[in-house]
Amino acid sequence: MLEPRKGVVTGRPYLTPEERVRRGRSARRLAPRSSHGEWEPAADRRPPVGRLAAQSANSVPELVPIRYGRMVESPFRFYRGAASIMAADLAPTPRTGMRAQLCGDAHMLNFRLLGSPERRLVFDINDFDETLRGPWEWDVKRLAASLAVAGRENGFDDHQRATVVRAMVRGYREAMRAFAGMTNLDVWYAHGDTERIRELYMDQLDAQRRKNFRRMLAKAKGRDSLQAAEKLTTVVDGHPRIAADPPLVVPIADLLPDLERAQVEDWIRDLIRRYSRSLRSDLRMLLDQYRVVDMARKVVGVGSVGTRCWIVLLAGADELDPLFLQIKEANRSVLAEHAGESPYAHQGHRVVAGQRLMQAVGDILLGWKRAEDAHGGSHDFYVRQLRDWKGIADSRAMVPHSMRIFAELCGTTLARAHARSSDRIAIASYLGKSDVFDRALARFAETYADQNEKDHQALVEALAERGGDLSAASRADSWTDRD
Repeated sequence: MLEPRKGVVTGRPYLTPEERVRRGRSARRLAPRSSHGEWEPAADRRPPVGRLAAQSANSVPELVPIRYGRMVESPFRFYRGAASIMAADLAPTPRTGMRAQLCGDAHMLNFRLLGSPERRLVFDINDFDETLRGPWEWDVKRLAASLAVAGRENGFDDHQRATVVRAMVRGYREAMRAFAGMTNLDVWYAHGDTERIRELYMDQLDAQRRKNFRRMLAKAKGRDSLQAAEKLTTVVDGHPRIAADPPLVVPIADLLPDLERAQVEDWIRDLIRRYSRSLRSDLRMLLDQYRVVDMARKVVGVGSVGTRCWIVLLAGADELDPLFLQIKEANRSVLAEHAGESPYAHQGHRVVAGQRLMQAVGDILLGWKRAEDAHGGSHDFYVRQLRDWKGIADSRAMVPHSMRIFAELCGTTLARAHARSSDRIAIASYLGKSDVFDRALARFAETYADQNEKDHQALVEALAERGGDLSAASRADSWTDRD
């Protein structure tokens, strides 16, 4: 006898659309929409500097000061590196009981232009180092607070910042409602191509900002392996080599003596060979048409500084046919302590699976592999193209009007990503047609921006007092609430 009310893969209970609508409405009793506007630090909140130091304990030691140096530059830079702090702060906040695949670090600059395999520019989420399944509200709240923090950096007043945040949440809410009315396949095929973005937003920009938008599109299309080769390589004895830019980019020839260098080179070549098994067979054939030319250690973005990361220059038909791969360490998600562990034992697999689930289109060479180091340690990595038509917005150049448009676009994009893995009908039913949730998150964003400024100042003072050495901060009992 057929079981029509079971999912065909996992056997999960199948709910009708009407049942899912009721589920969303009933969640309002569990977590009233207005309750999301309230937040205060927990009485036992771990000092933020100690949490950052503990997170850095497994990082490459000489790179950790670079991370702190970037985070002290401004509250927004601090926020970008403080996903672990906010994950702990979000854990006790109201939950609807509905989960989705989360980005885990959904701040505004992790939304950008990306290249699709069909060579179209799309707007999507970019960073998935912290991706994990969890409460959908957490991504929306991290994005909301990032807009408030960035707005403060730009000198926006209270009303302007609230307008920006509410535009993002409204974009999320209305997009989720639209996705709730679509078929599963239509949701899966949806993506934010730049032609659609032009239709929706270009007429809202003045002439100068339309010009800037077109320039950004052109620049994004130019950010590929050829452009990376021009920027990151130099010619040595007639052959391309990765140029040194210490401490951000250090070629392996400058990093290690000859014997150790040969061992690491063999290790990376072997890692690439074995990582290719996580690709489709046709893409393994593509990758096999390249050979390794050079490699270097690279420092990555604010939140990931200190993780092990290599860039590898490969050549195809000849040295005018370059490919840059980035091999990046994947650690346990900062959400895992609060949302539960990943079903994937391999952290690189967790990142890749989350990215493939949330992005409408993705890097064809994205894959993962676990590797042993020379000291017997085990590290999980994921591999992707270093540059593939990427364009990032300049938040500091945004005025309130342009940030509002950008925020709305981020909200709709996040809704599309969540709709693929969540009960979109129930979430849409929970959010409803009114702006109750929008106004609540505008309040939350301001309150959390206040806390972020305090945490940033604590890091500035701690570094000044300790000469940049926060190693003792990993011992929680060595820090007071003042720190």
